[in-house]
Amino acid sequence: MIFSWYTAAVLTIILWGITDLFYKKGTDPNDKYSHLRIVFMVGLVMGIQAIFELNKMGWAYDPINIIKYLPVSSMYILSMTLGYVGLRYLEVSINSPVSNTSGAIAGILAFLVLGKTMNLWQLGAVTIITLGLIGIGIIERDLAEEEKLSNNEKIDAKHKIGPLALIFPILYAVVDALGTFLDDVYLSKLMSPEVALVSYELTFLFCGILAYLYITVVKKEKFNIFQEKDKGLAAIFETAGQFFYVYALDTNSVVVAPMIGTYSIVSVILGRIFLREKLSKKQYLFIAIVMSGVFILGFFE
Repeated sequence: MIFSWYTAAVLTIILWGITDLFYKKGTDPNDKYSHLRIVFMVGLVMGIQAIFELNKMGWAYDPINIIKYLPVSSMYILSMTLGYVGLRYLEVSINSPVSNTSGAIAGILAFLVLGKTMNLWQLGAVTIITLGLIGIGIIERDLAEEEKLSNNEKIDAKHKIGPLALIFPILYAVVDALGTFLDDVYLSKLMSPEVALVSYELTFLFCGILAYLYITVVKKEKFNIFQEKDKGLAAIFETAGQFFYVYALDTNSVVVAPMIGTYSIVSVILGRIFLREKLSKKQYLFIAIVMSGVFILGFFE
């Protein structure tokens, strides 16, 4: 890769922020299989990208790497599943600030277990980013509750203070952090970024095929991929972001892991521009805080 870790991380943030925008546009709340359609579209695009990567590698790839990399792939896919489950049952609490700490947890694990280090400026920037993301999470949760109240919808107390309000965001944060940490271990000691990328993409392709068969064969639902423009675009940007992500993580994981979480800020900004979503003054403040942290990381690269 000719890019620095910072450039690769910024490209990942932008691409995944755009991905979120198209996920929002392409998700049909009335379609209970919408998330499975997304899984198929992402799997399809990742499968195509894997073919290009394999060709670039001269097809020098051992399929056993899919099994070797499965602990990492399974953590990422499980975290996504937990996110989908939480969104289905807990509209408010899944956006809890707890779930935005996964990058910080992964960074701490890289520091404590793998012995990776950062300077004081980087530590300060990562702290700023993490606090900013937590702040954004709190505001989004509060805004979601206010919207429900304005629409005279009842907010179940268990969604706010009960075990269910905590278990999904905590599980998401922990599992996603473990996936990032394991990815770091694999990239540091077991395989190259190219091999890891292909292994993950082929695993996702397999999951996508299963999702497609479940929708069309088991549930006998119609599925025309040419009518899934937004999901397709989301899949393309998701895959492009994953390409840069593995290279960024391979180079400077202790800083990159928390930094990548700022893609949610890009999503918020794009939602304001293209989906006409309103932003409060507090949201603008925390966006500025997070962006300042990202700027510091770039300045002291």
